[in-house]
Amino acid sequence: MEIVFASELEADPHAWVAALRDALPEARVRLWGDGAPEGDADFAVVWAPPSDLFVREPRLRALFNLGAGVDALLRLPGLPDSLPLVRLEDGGMAVQMAEYTLYHLLRESRDFGRYERQQAQEQWRPLGDIDRDAWTVGVLGAGAMGARVAQACAALEYPTAVWSRSGRSVPGAESYCGEQGLASFLARTRVLVNALPLTDATRGILCRRTFDRLRPDAVVINIARGGHLVEADLLAALDEGRLRAAALDVFEREPLPPGHPFWTDARIRVTPHIAGASLMDRTVRQIAGKIRALDRGEAVSGVVDRDRQY
Repeated sequence: MEIVFASELEADPHAWVAALRDALPEARVRLWGDGAPEGDADFAVVWAPPSDLFVREPRLRALFNLGAGVDALLRLPGLPDSLPLVRLEDGGMAVQMAEYTLYHLLRESRDFGRYERQQAQEQWRPLGDIDRDAWTVGVLGAGAMGARVAQACAALEYPTAVWSRSGRSVPGAESYCGEQGLASFLARTRVLVNALPLTDATRGILCRRTFDRLRPDAVVINIARGGHLVEADLLAALDEGRLRAAALDVFEREPLPPGHPFWTDARIRVTPHIAGASLMDRTVRQIAGKIRALDRGEAVSGVVDRDRQY
């Protein structure tokens, strides 16, 4: 069994190769482009793989992604129709995304940003008590990431709801689905958290029409994909007072280019796609278990439905 690790973005690919070798001692694991003979890999583990992957590795039996989102993989040139794509199921990302969301939710709802500004001015001025009913949270997406985010918010007694295509239920949160459900979901939401997969149906969902349906003085938190957000609509909604703040971890173009208006807008908090990183140990254990199962001819979870795009 041969495995190739291929990534054009991973800072330390050798560490991933070493971890995969430790977890799968029976396999030959090599790094893409290391000069070793190519063309015989059974499995590929990738994150932003090279565009000629399938030309140089035509015998792949499955492709494992180091993240939950597979929109970039579906656009790879030469992707074989029959090749199973296996997305990462959590891998330590969900709890990090919950932490990220809670940080920004608490900063807004507890006025911590205002207290920071008061400290800079040496002001001692307690603000009003929190009214959690005024800080309704709505999570777009009820998969592993969205469900964990919703449960974390609900555990702190914020009124929480989730919206998904399937109407999947999440303990502690109201559930909405479909276009009719989306309108009702947005109408009761003040803090909107996006944890959806990026598909043809969800691209641009964070737009003027969505922002206009939210409760007044709303906050948007995007931890999914940059393609979900219409950037001009966000800036307009902030300028018009429709939104009070946004926390953005993902962008249509990454890295976010110098001079982009998001960098200097005090109403927008920018982070460099770090809301939920794949933790190496957990990720490798999950992938190794699935590779062994596939090698035995067994079915595995996390296989992408090409029609649904996740």
